[in-house]
This record gives sequence, structure tokens and C-alpha cells, in this order.
Amino acid sequence: MTIFEAIAEMRRLSKLGKSFSFTFISYSLSRGTSDGIVEVHAARLRKRGKIEHNQFAELQEEYVNIKTGEPRKFWHCCLLSFNGQSLKFSTE
Repeated sequence: MTIFEAIAEMRRLSKLGKSFSFTFISYSLSRGTSDGIVEVHAARLRKRGKIEHNQFAELQEEYVNIKTGEPRKFWHCCLLSFNGQSLKFSTE
């Protein structure tokens, strides 16, 4: 499964009200740092931000951590796994 296939499945599950798990590498553009790998056990995607409010909205996904209720986001390119399955990086 590629990153884009995983994101499409995340969107589908979120629309159905179902949660999923995933891992990604954290990255803060403003600080230029990472806190390493983040593991989210239960999440749903939120509505994507608008470019007017976030110039990188098309490169990020917003989600809510079901266990903590915390709204967060991740960069597409930093997504590592979805529901326990490692993702392939594809340029095709």
C-alpha cells in the first residue's frame, strides 16, 4: 500500500465513523525538529485545512486522536504505517 492509498482509506473509514491506527515521523517546520516516530492507536481524519489558513494544507492531514481528543496533523511524506501495515514509497 502506498501513502496515497493509505490516506484514501483513512478518509473512507473516517467518513464511515470508523477509527484506524497509524505511525508517522513527527516534524515541526517552524522549529525544524522531529520528536521521532509517533504511534496513534485510534484516530479519525478531520476536515482538511484551507490553503488560506495553512499554506501546506495539501501536504498535511488533520486528525483527531480518539483516545485523547487532541486535534493534530501530520505530513503526508512522513506517514510510515497504516493499521499495522508498512507503507511503500512510490513515485509512480
